[in-house]
This record gives sequence, C-alpha cells and structure tokens, in this order.
Amino acid sequence: MGKLSIHNLRKTISYLRRNGLRETLVTIREHLPQTSRETYVYTPVAEQELERQRQRKWGDPVTFSIVVPAFHTPERYYRELLESVLGQTYPHWQLVVGDAGEEDSLGRLAASYGDERICYHRLSGNRGIADNTNETLRWATGDYVALLDHDDLLTPDALYEMAAAIEGGIHDGVPPRMLYSDEDKCDENAQRFYEPNIKPDFNLDLLLTNNYICHLLVMEAGLIKELGLRAEYDGAQDHDLVLRAAAKLRRSPGSILHIPKVLYHWRCHSASTAANPESKLYAYEAGVRASQDYADRQGWKARVSMTQHMGFSRTEYDPPVLEQRREIGAVGGRVLGRARRIVGGMMDETGQVQYKGLKDGYSGYLNRALLVQQAPALDLRCLKLSEQCGKLFLQAVGQEYEEDGRTGMYRWQNLPPGSDPAVLGLALSLALREAGYILLWDPQMVCDLCADGNSPS
Repeated sequence: MGKLSIHNLRKTISYLRRNGLRETLVTIREHLPQTSRETYVYTPVAEQELERQRQRKWGDPVTFSIVVPAFHTPERYYRELLESVLGQTYPHWQLVVGDAGEEDSLGRLAASYGDERICYHRLSGNRGIADNTNETLRWATGDYVALLDHDDLLTPDALYEMAAAIEGGIHDGVPPRMLYSDEDKCDENAQRFYEPNIKPDFNLDLLLTNNYICHLLVMEAGLIKELGLRAEYDGAQDHDLVLRAAAKLRRSPGSILHIPKVLYHWRCHSASTAANPESKLYAYEAGVRASQDYADRQGWKARVSMTQHMGFSRTEYDPPVLEQRREIGAVGGRVLGRARRIVGGMMDETGQVQYKGLKDGYSGYLNRALLVQQAPALDLRCLKLSEQCGKLFLQAVGQEYEEDGRTGMYRWQNLPPGSDPAVLGLALSLALREAGYILLWDPQMVCDLCADGNSPS
C-alpha cells in the first residue's frame, strides 16, 4: 500500500471491506516503510544502444503484428501508444487497431502518421474485449502477435528484444512460441514509473494463482489464432489464454520464454484495474474461473478460490496434491524462527532463502510470499515427499524418509547431529529436478521452530 495517495487509499478501503481491521492493519504495517517498488526508477535504454539496435541487419527477420482492440480510447493515450510503436528500434512490425467505438477519430489520427504499417479497422460492433480482439486478429499477418492495451506503452526496445530472443531460439533449435517480459506501471501522464513486476521464468503453479505473465505477451500467430480468446472470461481473457497455451506447451522445453527486462508500461488511471482494484472485480472473478477451468481440464479434484488479496487465488486439492499430481516430487513450506520470521523454506539453486526475514502474515513482493508456486529448492524442515520418490530421498539424504504423524511432514529431527537440513534439502531438490520432478512451495505449510521446541536458526 506504501505512501499516501488516492490510489493507495482506494486499495486500503477495498481491502478493509473484504478482510476486516486486523488483516488491514497487518498489511499497512508491512507496506508503510518505503519499499524497492517505491524507490524504483525506470532507466530508459541509452540512445547509443537504441541506435545500435536500429542499425542491426536481420537476415530473415520475424514479423510482429501488434494487436490493439480499442474502444473510446482518449486521443492523448492513443497518440502516445502510436508513437511508442513508431519508436520501436525493430522495424518489422504491423500495428493492427480494431476500433469498436462509434466514431472514426482514431482512424483519422492513425492515418495522419502516413505509415502503411499502421492498419486501422472499424469493428462490427462492441462485443467485449475477447471477441473484439478475436476480430482484430483476423487482420494480423505477422509471424508473432503482441498484445497491447489501448492506453499502454511499449518501450523502444520491446520488439527488438523479442525478435532477438526468437532468433536465438531458432538458432538453438527451440524456437519459442510464447514470450513475455517484465513490466512496470506509469501514471496518467506517463511521467512517473513505479511498481515494477519483475517476473520469474515460467512457473505454472504461480500462474494458477494470478496472471503474473500479463504484459508484454507475444505469442506465435498460429497458436493464438488457434486458441482465440474466450468471451466467457472477459476481464481475464489473457489469463485464460496463457493458461490454455501453457497446457499445450508445457511439455515442450524452451517453447515458453521470459525476457527479464521491463518492456511494457501499464498506464494507471481512475478507471484502470491497476489503479482501482474494485473497478473490475468481475475480472478477478473471471481469473479464478480460468484457473478452475485449467484444473478441471487436467482432471484434478481441486477448488480454486480468491485469497484476501484481490486478483490472487489458491487451489485446494482433495485428495492432497501429491496424490493427484504425479509430476510433483515434494511440497515444502515456510520455516519460522525468532519473532516468527522466515529463516528457511523455499530456496534458489544456490541455497539463498526466498523471503528470508519476512514476518509471518506479511505478503512480500507482489504478494508472492503468500502464493503457491514451483520452487528451485526446498528445506527438509518443512517438507512432504511423494511416495514414488523414496529411493531418491535415501540416495540424497542418506536415510529413509520418515513422516511425522502429527504434522504429516518429514521428521527432520532424526537427522544425525551436525546435519544441515537446508544443505540436504538442496541435494534432494537437485536429485528430484534431475529426475524430472517439480518442487512445489506452499506457504500455508509451516514449521515454527520456536513453537516446536527446537532451537531456531
């Protein structure tokens, strides 16, 4: 929630209505101190680098169709969008605008630029964002389609970075079919940039909790036209799209690619979801339904519901997830130490604890400390193992897996004196990943070292 502003005041009031005073006070305490998101400064690409990109010669360049469904777009926002596309350092693009409004002022403005790459079309009517996008897609002729909202902006290097990544994938024999970048938000005047969304590489279970992929999304033209957008998920049509794309691509390594650079500015104004969560509650509810549809199509016995944070959901499995999803080798959770702060749990591949020091109940960066997600590594002190992975556990840890009857988790207290549960967890995690298993982190699983009478780290 951060520093005082109309935007944050709206979010606070909305949160209070839904979750009560106690939860709201916890959230305010967490977000009152200045955070990295509030101190974030967007640094544009240096002009020298942009010029280098403009001068690059492409042997067999991929082409992009930037698809923009428009409806009563304010002229200033539309002009800035057009100029952000015209300012791309990569020249091989087509901008396809599908206008569902009643006037043709956007068409006249597009024509005033005199660039044949700008293709303006009047739609047959306003049938909602999904159907408007599908109709606009008919005029897309590029190899890849990039989705751009009618009041947002691309950075000048956006298409260049996408093209370079695609070319690299083709060279390596694994051309990506869906790509996405990091993003940030900007104010109405596109002068202040804030709240960067620095994303992980593809993480299906995190995607089930919210559409972290969001912008900039680029997809192979044949794939997006095959899938289309579904009107019953209007408001979360992109979330539903990427979930269905993921279902087709997740068994094809390299087909989903993350570009770890901010290439998209999401404009916030009073009517936007980014600035006012309650303005599109239906969109968040549609996101829950999209995740539920994915779970149902996989044959999981599971229920998806929204968390206390709007736009974020949780999937509950019955029977438990390890009994239903054979691809998961282990589930881990948070290890709490003194003052109920995180001292262990999900780790990166080097053993660095994620969310280390975060207080119990705090949500962390973009609420991710409260979200189920796939993990690189897990700590043995808060871990449940799949039955089929017993031999791998024995090989990695040096003793058989034994479950605590009270917690249902591994009885780590029986490790030999001097054993480091985190180091052994790293070894086990590596063995499971090399065997093709997924590791899942569930923050609702907790090992409280103080409450359990053990010496906290």
